[in-house]
Order: sequence, then C-alpha cells, then structure tokens
Amino acid sequence: MIKSEKKTIVAVFVLVSIIMVALFIAPTLQGFGDTVKDELPSDTLFTNRSYKIPDNVSFAGERIPLENFDTRESLDREILISTYRHSSTILIIKRANRYLPVIEKILERNGIPDDFKYLVAAESEYSNMTSPVGATGFWQIMSATGKEAGMEINNIIDERYHIEKSTQFACDYFLKSFEKYRSWTLAAASYNGGRSAIDEQIKIQKENNYYDLLLAEETARYIFRAVAYKLVITDPSNYGFEISKDELYPVLRYYEVKVDTAINDLAYFAKIYGTNYKMLKFLNPWLRKPYLIPGQGKEYQIKVPAEGMRNIEITEMVN
Repeated sequence: MIKSEKKTIVAVFVLVSIIMVALFIAPTLQGFGDTVKDELPSDTLFTNRSYKIPDNVSFAGERIPLENFDTRESLDREILISTYRHSSTILIIKRANRYLPVIEKILERNGIPDDFKYLVAAESEYSNMTSPVGATGFWQIMSATGKEAGMEINNIIDERYHIEKSTQFACDYFLKSFEKYRSWTLAAASYNGGRSAIDEQIKIQKENNYYDLLLAEETARYIFRAVAYKLVITDPSNYGFEISKDELYPVLRYYEVKVDTAINDLAYFAKIYGTNYKMLKFLNPWLRKPYLIPGQGKEYQIKVPAEGMRNIEITEMVN
C-alpha cells in the first residue's frame, strides 16, 4: 500500500473516532452544564448590560447637551468601556480614594473646578505611568513641555512624577486656557489636544463649543471619558462594581523633611528616619536615583512615612 493511501485510512479512522467520542460524551456534558447552572445562584451568572445615562450630567459646572444624539452616544460609549474594563476600573476606583484628596486641595487652591480631578483617571488611571511617546506621571507631561514650564527634569530628579508639582503644572495650564476660551470644557480639552489644534478647529468650523466641534478622536473622547469615570467613581455600585470601603486604598500618612544638601545614599537616609528605601521611593517617585544632588540654591521636601503608615490596621484606624 502506498504511503498516501495509508495516510488517508489513518485520517478517516481518527475522524470517526472523534465523532464517536463526541456523540458519547455530549449528553453527559450537557447534563453537567445544566446541573452546574441549576446549582449556581442567579446573581453569580454573568450578564452584559447597558447602563442608563443620568438625565442631567455636567462637567466643571457646564451642562452636557445629552439631548443631542451624538453627545449622548459619546458618553454612552465611554461609560460602557469604563464599566467593562473590569480590573483596570476597579484599580482606578481604589486609587482614587488615596490620591483624590491630594489633587482636590491643589485644584481648589488654584480656583480650578473639582471635576478636573477626573481628568487624571483618563490621563493615567491615577498612576505614574509613562506613555509610548514619553508622556510621564499622573498628568502625562512631556519632558520638553515640563522643562519649558520650569519643572526640574533630569536623570536624578523628574518632577513629572511629583504629584503635587505636576498637578500645579496642570492647573497653570488650565488657567491660561480658561482665560483664552472662557470655557472650562475647552480648557480641559486643550490639555489633551493642545491649544493650537483647538484654535485651528475653531477657526475652520466656526464653532467654539466643545460639543459642537469635530476634533481628533482622542480629544473628542477626552471629556466623555473623564465624565464616565466621574460617574463610576462617585457611584460604583450603580455601574456594577461592588467595592467595600475597607477595600479602597487608604490615604498614606507622612511628614516632610527639608533637604538642601547632597544625599549620597538614600537607603541610609531612609534608615535614619526609621523606614526603608522601598517606602521612601514609593512616597517620592520623583527621586530617580539612589542618591540626591540638589541644584544650586535648591531645596526639596522629601516625604517620610509616619509611624505605622505601612501597617494596614493602624492606617485604617487613623483613616
């Protein structure tokens, strides 16, 4: 018998065997599936559903025109994306509890609407991430832009990782944009798309309302994404997230030490203050090396963990 005939016979035999096995076990598996389904409580079965958009939604005190189908569908899209990003959105909700109090104070001090704190969820998910193009930190600041605004950015210190200083950078930008556009929504959009791009589209389209402008996709989604996170963070259970208060990440307690001279070894510095290098860098991610060499005439405030900061039970009692 030639080899091709042998291969054909073997293939037919294997196919017949698979069919016979499938016919034999299919009823059993069907019964097993029905049994499991019957035994599970109904609330454990996964369902995908849409979420009702509130009748009235605003951003920074400016009403969102949900009577327009395109506006409504844009917000609907971002609500669906944020609610079905499960693990990422859960982390955003948990981190928000830790970092929003810090951001809120700086926004308030600068006269920026409180809703701008949700832009950080859209920018970086409340984390010090770095984008593929090099945008860095909570507020995703490019190196050249940060340096132009007076931030210290080098291989030893990078203030884009400094939550307070990067938030102040963002506030300065928002204030200048609001002065230009007289609209907080456009001021926020300009942070994502850039003022020149916004200006160009206003000139072309002869519109000066964010919700009436056709913008680059990322900028067109920006406000809606922030508003979606606002809705989810402020009322998680309404969007399918069951997170108890004790599961939120706690606010971390620390005090600050003024430094204006070189620190040759941050690990040793940490030991002096009763902590370790890991915790010191966690609170001060802007320190990019295991040492610190201050610029001439510069001083820095280094955060040091308060007693018991790392202990969950003590932290929960304090908070």
